[in-house]
Amino acid sequence: MTTSSASQSGRLDPGSGIASERRRLTNLAYRMLGSLADAEDVVQETYARWYGMSAERRAAVVSPGGWLTKAAGRICLDLLGSARARRERYVGEWLPEPLPDRTGLVGGRVGGAEGDAVDPADRVTMDESVHMAFLVVLESMTPAERVAFVLHDVFRYPFPEVAEIVGRSPAACRQLAASARRRVRTARRPAAAGHHDALVREFRRAWAAKDIGALVGLLDPGATSTPDSGGVVPAVLRPIVGREEVVRAFTAIRDLQPGIELLERTVNGQLGLVAQVDGVTVTVLAFDVADGGITHIWAMRNPEKLRAWTAA
Repeated sequence: MTTSSASQSGRLDPGSGIASERRRLTNLAYRMLGSLADAEDVVQETYARWYGMSAERRAAVVSPGGWLTKAAGRICLDLLGSARARRERYVGEWLPEPLPDRTGLVGGRVGGAEGDAVDPADRVTMDESVHMAFLVVLESMTPAERVAFVLHDVFRYPFPEVAEIVGRSPAACRQLAASARRRVRTARRPAAAGHHDALVREFRRAWAAKDIGALVGLLDPGATSTPDSGGVVPAVLRPIVGREEVVRAFTAIRDLQPGIELLERTVNGQLGLVAQVDGVTVTVLAFDVADGGITHIWAMRNPEKLRAWTAA
């Protein structure tokens, strides 16, 4: 991506009225791409394009925030298209980059006025839209579906504005969002936050106590664990299915690394676990739960995706 001196140094002209847009654009791009590193690159490129225009052209822009959103959305759409090819070459399973407790990326609804009604039961909150289970569902969508859905259903941009970014008609964008909404509805298994947190805490306690029976009892019979190592560090390359198999894998990790420690941390807006060895984060675990227990554990081990956790 290209950069300008202003965007590369991170210094934005406070008088332009656009400096405050950075957090919103990062929110948007992270949900579209599932990668904080890529989201930050998108924001840099967006500002580079802004400052690449002449002062006269910038002054003529009626809504700088709208211009930046449109530019960022189009960059994300292009990146999502190329990302599919890159992920086909990725070693093992590709998972979204886990996010530490950054309230600026989790809370605060933003976006334009709502112009198209959505069933309240289908509405996605800003907090929910950053949960790992939700981001994994987004990965199953086409680039156009994902951009239209995130812009409209999450950030509440009306379809005429979405259409300008996606490059399709408002009616076509409405259909894209509806298709994406069906995917989310099918995958959604809402559980109370208290239930989720209790299961995660019990999992940590049972793992530390080497209580195999308790670990098995906390997992749904069809529980799955999906690791993401990118081939950079040792890990199985396929999802592990079945609670006994999942427990066997986690106990093997503890036996292979006796000094490993599991700590409770906020992962993508929910309680998760962080595995550390000598104070260094080596794995970030995100969980999905249902009434029957823990249904999915996502284990991010690729060091390139753990950079945000070095100071977390």
